[in-house]
Amino acid sequence: MADLKPGNIRNIVLAGHPHAGKTSLAEALLFKAGVTKRLGSVPDKTSVLDHHEEEREKQSSHDTALCHLKHGDCHVNIIDAPGMAAFCGPAISAIGACETTAIVISAANGIQVNTRKMFNRAKDYGVGIWIVINHIDAPNVELEELVGAVQETFGGQCVPLNLPAGGGKSVVDCFKNESGDVDFSNVADAHTTLLETIVSADEALMEKYLGGELSDGEALAAASKAVADGELVPILFTDSLHDVGIAAFLDALVAFCPSPVDGKQRTLVSGETETVLTPDVDGPFVGQVFKISTNAKSHIKHLDIRVFSGKLTTDMHLKSVKEHKGVRPGQITRSLGAEQSDLEAGVAGDIITLAKLDFAIGDILTDKEIGTVAVPTLPVPMYALALESKSHGDEDKINGVLKRYAEEDPCFVLDHSEAGEMVVHGVGEMQLRTYLGRMAAHHKLEVTTKPPRIPYRETITGSAKDIEYTHKKQSGGSGQFGRVIINVLPAERGEGYEFVDKIFGGSIDHAYRPSVDKGVRAQMAAGVLAGYPVVDVKVELIDGKTHPVDSKDIAFQIAGRGAFREGFMKAKPVLLEPIVDIEVTVPSDNVGDIQGDLASRRGRPQGQEVLPGNFTVIRAIVPLAEVADYNSRLSSITGGQGSYTMELSHYENVPGNVQQQIIDQHKKEIEADAAAH
Repeated sequence: MADLKPGNIRNIVLAGHPHAGKTSLAEALLFKAGVTKRLGSVPDKTSVLDHHEEEREKQSSHDTALCHLKHGDCHVNIIDAPGMAAFCGPAISAIGACETTAIVISAANGIQVNTRKMFNRAKDYGVGIWIVINHIDAPNVELEELVGAVQETFGGQCVPLNLPAGGGKSVVDCFKNESGDVDFSNVADAHTTLLETIVSADEALMEKYLGGELSDGEALAAASKAVADGELVPILFTDSLHDVGIAAFLDALVAFCPSPVDGKQRTLVSGETETVLTPDVDGPFVGQVFKISTNAKSHIKHLDIRVFSGKLTTDMHLKSVKEHKGVRPGQITRSLGAEQSDLEAGVAGDIITLAKLDFAIGDILTDKEIGTVAVPTLPVPMYALALESKSHGDEDKINGVLKRYAEEDPCFVLDHSEAGEMVVHGVGEMQLRTYLGRMAAHHKLEVTTKPPRIPYRETITGSAKDIEYTHKKQSGGSGQFGRVIINVLPAERGEGYEFVDKIFGGSIDHAYRPSVDKGVRAQMAAGVLAGYPVVDVKVELIDGKTHPVDSKDIAFQIAGRGAFREGFMKAKPVLLEPIVDIEVTVPSDNVGDIQGDLASRRGRPQGQEVLPGNFTVIRAIVPLAEVADYNSRLSSITGGQGSYTMELSHYENVPGNVQQQIIDQHKKEIEADAAAH
């Protein structure tokens, strides 16, 4: 593949809801193209792509898997993405590596929660989209109704490229206007609709079409651009288990899947300079990491990289934002599930794999200009658990394993809270429990979990002027002395902290004024009202006094802390609480119960949407503290059928009665801690 040209490359990710048949579809494509010698099966645990033991046991993908095939003159990279919302991070990252996202829908189950979510993610990022209706031979399916639901949900640009025939036993090509008795609609009408959709965004082609002068070749040449521009979303029908529509899918990859030349072009941002990255093999090398994994047997770290420009060879030096000197890439390979095969070079438009390099998902690797390339927007991981090791002394090992998981999943975050807790964040409980279970099974490291402290913030709504504080300490030797006078003022929400030196003259030596700032910052971090960080305040240092012998850095730090504490408490202090946007998807019969439950949690409704399949999405904003345990409550109300996602929206003042409860609890914790020591 050393002579591989960007125009002959196709990159596609299979995404959608769990159990739509994405992995089975990829396995069928590999088998049909002759890459594998037998059809891999998820139920039989012979899948090339679900190669982790955990995935095979649960018959569900937890991570993206890469594979590739050749069809005609085209090299095709396929990414099989997990469907569960718990593992949406790797799936969304994969969208950023491709020109096309194929949303796979189970004919039996129809449009589901993650069908809609992944369609919207791909649309927002600006790549071409396909709809693949799989398992079309399932009993009692209403394919015509499903196509109508797809068009109603996603738009009239969703047009069948083929139609099922013989009760889902074969498909008929609508573009070629093949003859055949299809199961619904008719091929001639579908052919006309397809052509009109392709030419709708091109005035010259539309005139040719209306004049009867448009050839099939001209329409076919314009098809991939129509997909890339979002004017056409082809609907394809398949049954991946019985080789129905698989050959047609391979043909469509060549004609209806934009190449890196025709598809979305990324932009490299370096300072104030923006450069459109055209897939030119002779241009500067620019690639982006979109997946990181560790081989279960060799424990070697692999990085999957989409090449946007240039050519990567083993003798080059790769630079990034954090690696300015550059490192050699080492062996360049291509991934097929867990296996790698050697490549001479990685060329523009292709997807390659490197090993043993210390880069992160989203990092741009280049041989020249360092910069960034935008990636698809990821949900903010808002579900959290605080962890404690069951065995004393395992904390460092646990931290190391969880850091590796966080490297591999961009929606899994490990940090240490203001209270010193080890906290993991994710998009849902299943994701966190899966990683903790994996850590226990593979590394014999077990933890207990509890809800973490809610990240409240403290601020002020008023001002306090001329706050004087003197720190004076005399002992047998050198003493300590520092006097400061400050104003404490509120800042606009989100402005942060500002320290202003307004002293005229030398009442405080210049050397000690930064010490006052340092003391204020320390007190802000520790909190004043209830032990939470202070935000959005302005402190003006207006006067003070220095002792010629006893003044020193620590004295003015202590004076700064003391003055800020006093000023803060006089400036109408309040607690702020995090407010989240929550989106709850439930059976429509449970809507009233969920609305009532959210209202009882101080939730405010933001609308709802009825989905096909008797499901409803309810949107609300609600304090994070009220939904920290929402997973169990939602499961109880809906019998396990409900799901939810939440993202941080903003901070608001805590109601007075709730604020007093938080302050009282903080005092009890201080008293208990003092008694224990």
